Amino acid sequence: MGFLSRRSKDEQSEGHEPQAGGDVPGAADADPRPPEPDDAEIKVSEAATNGSNGDGGAPATPAREGDEPAGEAQAEADTAEPASESSVATAEPEPEEGDEPQGPARMMPQDLIAPSRHQAQGGDDDSQQEQGAKVISFANQKGGVAKTTTTLNLAVAFSESGHKVLCIDLDPQGNLTMSQGIDPDKVEKSMYDVLVHDIPLAEVIAEREIDIAVASIDLAGAEIAMSTKIGRERSLEKALKEVRGDYDFVCIDTPPSLGLLTVNALTASNKVIVPVQCEYLSMRGLVQLQNTLKMIQENLNPGVEIEGILPTMLDSRTVHAKEAVEILEENFGELVFKSRIRKAIKFAEAPVRGSSVLKYDPEGNAANYYRELAKEVLTNGSS
Repeated sequence: MGFLSRRSKDEQSEGHEPQAGGDVPGAADADPRPPEPDDAEIKVSEAATNGSNGDGGAPATPAREGDEPAGEAQAEADTAEPASESSVATAEPEPEEGDEPQGPARMMPQDLIAPSRHQAQGGDDDSQQEQGAKVISFANQKGGVAKTTTTLNLAVAFSESGHKVLCIDLDPQGNLTMSQGIDPDKVEKSMYDVLVHDIPLAEVIAEREIDIAVASIDLAGAEIAMSTKIGRERSLEKALKEVRGDYDFVCIDTPPSLGLLTVNALTASNKVIVPVQCEYLSMRGLVQLQNTLKMIQENLNPGVEIEGILPTMLDSRTVHAKEAVEILEENFGELVFKSRIRKAIKFAEAPVRGSSVLKYDPEGNAANYYRELAKEVLTNGSS
């Protein structure tokens, strides 16, 4: 017994751990050095150290076999610290949707190209409609319906009311030019040069009862000459920009067709007045004109619209003329002007004298027809 108890004491003194649940004799005589930490404690300690470095990075993974030495890694981290701190200092939250970007705006692809046709033209067209002259085209692909007579005499009636008016002759026949005493065959420059060679519109304007941009027979070849021109439908619109602010009204006489010259006139216009002879065949062309005008609105000039349909060459003695006016009013309603341009011999005599009917016979009925029409147009425009 004594041997066994003495041996047990010797084993305890040599460092053998007691059995679980037993007392720990000699604890005061234990080794004073702290026990070595295990792997889990090492990972927690390194994570806490990396989290306090101030770089906001993720906790570093403990070095393993094959990794760089700790000294070199620490040197690289010390070198990278200023850049990391700078990035933290300058980092800003991304702007939320709807917030205005701060600082210089980033260049977008649409800033590197010309604005779309819709953006550029739409804004330009709106500003042109509001500023400068009101541009009125007189159009009907049917010939002999008093387009030229209406263009000249309405323009002179506007002038009598105190407005500054420019007439543009786009008809290769040059009848409007001749009606003001100018020979189209003798003009040096005409609307042909404006549309094809892009000369200033002011160079072809002659001063008569009203200012008139003259035509010549060369206009007959304008459509072919402009066929390869980029933006050919807007040639007249561009030419008008330099003089539009000088006038209150611009009246455009178009040829009896729906070709490129008429398209140019409609593209440059705010309004369209459609003279219609009070006969069945003349009214048939209105449908084609409406279709052309719709295409112009969709593709070139959204702001153009019909100002009114004007019954011309009315012979009130015939039943057919009265029926024609009734058909117009039934189909077009308020678009039909209340004014009527009745047949009168003075309309044929005035161009021979190189003047409007308002100057040739100022007190006659023919002149009063257009004065009444001018009042109606001005009233509609101001309402």
